[in-house]
Amino acid sequence: MALLGGCASRPESGFLSAVSQPATGANEHTLLVATTRERDSRPGTLFNGERSGALDYATITVSVPPRHADGQVEWPSSPPGNPQTDFVVRQAAYIDGEKAFVRTLNSRLSAQPRGKRKVLVFIHGYNTMFAEGLYRFTQIVQDSGSPAVPVLFTWASQGSLTGYVYDTNSATVARDDLEHTLRLIAASDADEINIVAHSMGNWVTVEAIRQIKISGDTRGAHKVGVVVLAAPDIDIDVFKSQMRRIGRPRKPFFIVISKDDQALRISRFIAGDKGRLGADSNVQELAAMGAIVVDLTTLKGTDSLSHGKFAQLASVAPQLERVLQAGIEADRGATPRSQTAVGGTLASFITLPIRIINAPRQIVAGQ
Repeated sequence: MALLGGCASRPESGFLSAVSQPATGANEHTLLVATTRERDSRPGTLFNGERSGALDYATITVSVPPRHADGQVEWPSSPPGNPQTDFVVRQAAYIDGEKAFVRTLNSRLSAQPRGKRKVLVFIHGYNTMFAEGLYRFTQIVQDSGSPAVPVLFTWASQGSLTGYVYDTNSATVARDDLEHTLRLIAASDADEINIVAHSMGNWVTVEAIRQIKISGDTRGAHKVGVVVLAAPDIDIDVFKSQMRRIGRPRKPFFIVISKDDQALRISRFIAGDKGRLGADSNVQELAAMGAIVVDLTTLKGTDSLSHGKFAQLASVAPQLERVLQAGIEADRGATPRSQTAVGGTLASFITLPIRIINAPRQIVAGQ
């Protein structure tokens, strides 16, 4: 707890004021936002950590500095920041209602040819302020080079170390709204919907998928592509129960775990010493449920708690996809070859052979 409390000043307000002057060599990304957060009237803030009575929407363009380092968010030391060295907002506007949100989404999708119109949805975790979720997702979009239209689903996290119970309840409140957001996207002109959830955001995500399944109305479900559950802060038994109702997914979920995740150890302590899915799972059991487990335990994290390692995967996403596809094709209908990646870097994970244990298969980064 003391370690968490030692974090630097955080972007509670003012960091999202639009910067008019662009930086030479900076990259800009426009994100759509669907949120259960309350609007905040303070300049440069947009949304706070209080719960709104209804879904709200926005569109925000974020600039990434020319010397951006993969896996990092270059935070301004003071608002609104310098576009030459920091992540900054260039434009921001609220969207008036879900119909306008879908129109905006379809307009963005129309820039891609039919058959390749993809949406990437990100759901953040516990103790996350609005600006933090926005900039983290921008970093993922930047590092992955994804051509998909990015949609941030941001629920009403209090952004407070002591707000775990509040955040848990906010995540539960948000599951209906995430389900509705996914249905809106599925009914849009999108051809494929990929989902990345982090930490407590996995609880919201898996619950929303479960609700879609048990509703019987699975229109658009065929559009769901990759689902990445990164450092999932879910009770293992709860996840098993959810998956029993969801059933074996059409495409295997990717579950990114790390056994040295200190934040999940704290979560386990709060939960009465009940294991969390992202820290100490039985990978063989998860594989049997239809999951591909990516174990990043030996990868050195860029944060002190080793809770944000998933963000480092973004820069190698294209290579990772090719490696996975090669592995899947290589052992289709044949006995898997057992090969092991060595070293503790993502580069070694991508460039060296991987160990294929079973089908669905476990992938281990470093040994």
